[in-house]
Amino acid sequence: MRPYEAFITDPSLPHSIYEIEGARDCAIEFRSFSKNAGFTGTRCALTVVPKTLKAKALDASEVELWKLWNRRQSTKFNGVSYIVQRGAEAVYSEAGKAQVNALVSFYLENAKIICEQLTGAGFEVYGGVNAPYIWLKTPNNLSSWDFFDKLLQTVHVVGTPGSGFGAAGEGYFRISAFNSRENVQEAMKRITAK
Repeated sequence: MRPYEAFITDPSLPHSIYEIEGARDCAIEFRSFSKNAGFTGTRCALTVVPKTLKAKALDASEVELWKLWNRRQSTKFNGVSYIVQRGAEAVYSEAGKAQVNALVSFYLENAKIICEQLTGAGFEVYGGVNAPYIWLKTPNNLSSWDFFDKLLQTVHVVGTPGSGFGAAGEGYFRISAFNSRENVQEAMKRITAK
């Protein structure tokens, strides 16, 4: 999934799943304008389905996924609205690139602030580098939802319980850097004061 690709600042990290050997035989890549250009809700994206990609049908026969995807796109999808397409086009203009870069830098700075503040307060913190999300280990063996409730009730801050991402997310909590600087600083002040 590539909506977060713009947040990669480490040159050693791949920007596409297809930079990894063998990926064309096992991966579909999604690209989106939702996070880098603020297009959440307008749904302007693209999907890359390699023609070599195959899957198994219920009868164990191999199916070419590109043919199925092409049929779906050709018969069930009318495309992105013209106004949204024009907005996406503007992202690639010089002004658009500058604005997107500034926005991404702003959110990465928010992530850095969150990481530093939570780490300084003794939380076990992950992420926030090459990504706009920060994960923390919930303290005192609290469940993800118990930590959510504690933050909501005691400091009035909302994040995402890790269990919402599956069983491996239990015991973790995600905080987003997508907010104003003032809100990020206030949230960190409230969380770290407790």
